[in-house]
Amino acid sequence: MRTPRLAGLGLASMAAVAFAVTGCAADDTATPGASPAADTPSASAAPTGSADPAAVAALAKATAALGTTSFKVSLTSGPGLKLTGLMDAPNGTGTADLTATGPNTEINVKTLLVGQDLYVKVPGVTKGDTWTHVDVSRLPEGADVGLRPGQIDPANTAQLLTSTTDVQQADSRSYRGTLDLTKAAGVAGVDQTLVKTWGAQAQNVPFTAGLDEQGRLSALTIQLPAVNGQQAQPLEVLYTDYGIKVEAQKPAATETTEAPDSLYTTLGG
Repeated sequence: MRTPRLAGLGLASMAAVAFAVTGCAADDTATPGASPAADTPSASAAPTGSADPAAVAALAKATAALGTTSFKVSLTSGPGLKLTGLMDAPNGTGTADLTATGPNTEINVKTLLVGQDLYVKVPGVTKGDTWTHVDVSRLPEGADVGLRPGQIDPANTAQLLTSTTDVQQADSRSYRGTLDLTKAAGVAGVDQTLVKTWGAQAQNVPFTAGLDEQGRLSALTIQLPAVNGQQAQPLEVLYTDYGIKVEAQKPAATETTEAPDSLYTTLGG
């Protein structure tokens, strides 16, 4: 399988390319998830039938808490996709570092959010090592840039859960269900192009979620379908370090350029 060119790649396509790059390394061992525990559930068969109201309420409360504090997030999918970020929801700040790797290719994308100001560093798209300031009002609907005002959880779990109708409790601190990703494209690193590739499979995607001892979200695992017949890699998200101090400040004017029209074009605008 030919490794795709990454120069000039739009941010909205980052996840799709990352999954494709991962697929190229079919012989690689998938990145292991967190070990099974009460707050980190292992994948299991998705439930059928209607949702358990108590489970829905507990999981909704846990995901809503992400908007009230700071935390660290780690997102992986196999050996080809890794994102780490520090988020401070009350202050509207966050940083994210995404790396997509393959046998012959690696790309690193950095994102910085300070209030209403969004900055990115994308090899082959932005200028040198400077931060590129993005006009959020020009971002097309559904553009997946990881962070943006009002959305500082890269997995956007709260939005994801609006696409499920069968949440059930698996044990004392874990939950499971299925997601309809056709109703939630653009979140959790999944864009519309990737959803279309999956076809009908995208409407019935199993997930598990775990809470920590304080009832806060600690883990989310989504059993994504395979891409182009390649080995499927689950999307795993860990939420840790609640209350962590997040250092995120606007870069100096000398280190900032405004995003060119071409950047919005690559995002579908």
